[in-house]
Amino acid sequence: MVKPRVSIFSDEEVVELDIAGFAPKPAVDDRAPPAEKVRAVSQAANFKSREPVAAKAETPAKRPIRRYRTGRNVQFNIKALQETVNAFYAITEDQDWVLGYTLERAVEALKRELKLST
Repeated sequence: MVKPRVSIFSDEEVVELDIAGFAPKPAVDDRAPPAEKVRAVSQAANFKSREPVAAKAETPAKRPIRRYRTGRNVQFNIKALQETVNAFYAITEDQDWVLGYTLERAVEALKRELKLST
């Protein structure tokens, strides 16, 4: 048996609602199994853990921030192998140059090698 809904527009007397069945949930569920038991069962069943794991891959070292005022104002983004990028930064740091100057020197050297003018 379904009770009809009370209209909010009716002029009838307000019906008191029985909210005795509503209560906050207990902080800890007494029926829940202990975490150790759940972990043992899940490991025995070969379930994959959702816990984060430490990164196994070697992450590149954090480089210091390089900000120089050189007049170079054009962004140049390329994809390269990590070894190439590491070598580029190593040359730059070894020579105490800025990245733009290293790129200019590399382009000049490549032009000389290819015997190009301009």
